[in-house]
Amino acid sequence: MTDNSAPGSGSGRAGSRTQQLRTTAARHAERWQRTAIGDVWSRLLEVEFVDRSIALAAKAFVSFFPFLIVVTALTPDSVRDEVLIDVSGRFGISGNAYGTLQQAFTSADETRAATGVIGALVAVAFAISFTTALQRVYLRAWRRPAGGGARNRGRGAVWMGGIVALMLVLTLARDVLRIPTGPAVLWAIGLLTATGVWWWTAHLMLRGDVRWRALIPTALVTGIGSWLYTLAASAWMPATVTKQFAQFGAFGIALALVTWFTGLALLVTVAAVLGRTLAEGDGTLGSWLRTGRTTALAAGAAAPLPGPDRPVRLSDAFGRGSSGSGVPLAHDPDEG
Repeated sequence: MTDNSAPGSGSGRAGSRTQQLRTTAARHAERWQRTAIGDVWSRLLEVEFVDRSIALAAKAFVSFFPFLIVVTALTPDSVRDEVLIDVSGRFGISGNAYGTLQQAFTSADETRAATGVIGALVAVAFAISFTTALQRVYLRAWRRPAGGGARNRGRGAVWMGGIVALMLVLTLARDVLRIPTGPAVLWAIGLLTATGVWWWTAHLMLRGDVRWRALIPTALVTGIGSWLYTLAASAWMPATVTKQFAQFGAFGIALALVTWFTGLALLVTVAAVLGRTLAEGDGTLGSWLRTGRTTALAAGAAAPLPGPDRPVRLSDAFGRGSSGSGVPLAHDPDEG
């Protein structure tokens, strides 16, 4: 009788220890989530940040260059050459890889002949699909309900127009500021402009549902972060592009660019989540961002969607379908 009960007693003690470990881990996890960093991490899992970042980077890659080539075909040769130099410099494309990129930016007549009206419309459609993915990031970060329909695509077209205008202005500014202090002035202009553009981007993609002041942290983190990220990429991208091009040819350039876009998309996603976390904080900063009110939402904005219906898990970062982290797909701007 004693011998038969011994295994059971050992199993019972093991089960008790396992339960204690689970309880302790759950208690530490709860404490972690109550911290500022833990809160941001939980919200990142809620928006499925890895899945969103990869999707955003993929759409940016397939839409950026076709749209840019079509747009530059409508500009003077000097502007197109400056854009080519700027793009190759930012992505670290040089040597034989630069020759491959240069072939894509052929003369305006050749580009228009090869593209045609249908090709140009397809390039624009791809670009607008990117803005849909971008809007989805902001809507999910702020738990905004669906809605907008065709207006969302209109906002996407306005955003693309703004980005094109920004690129042209910076290109022209580079031509004008060919003085000893020109690079420093251009860097400062680019930093301020990037921050302003991302502030406007967040407000536009959120359909004006969130007050401008509440979006300042998102604008600062995205604007300054993207500018520094671009500068840092100038140090590691050339070696990456050269290595990938030597191994895979033109496909290697694509792999390097996807890596670059993924890093930028991750920055955009984190900034969107961090901005909402700060705006909803209980401290002085949160109160100031909300202009002293209880919510950062603009007057007349719909109430936010409920949070996850279960504790978020690490696997949620990679996307789990409609059930996912417990947040419905009503965040999709294509719906409603």
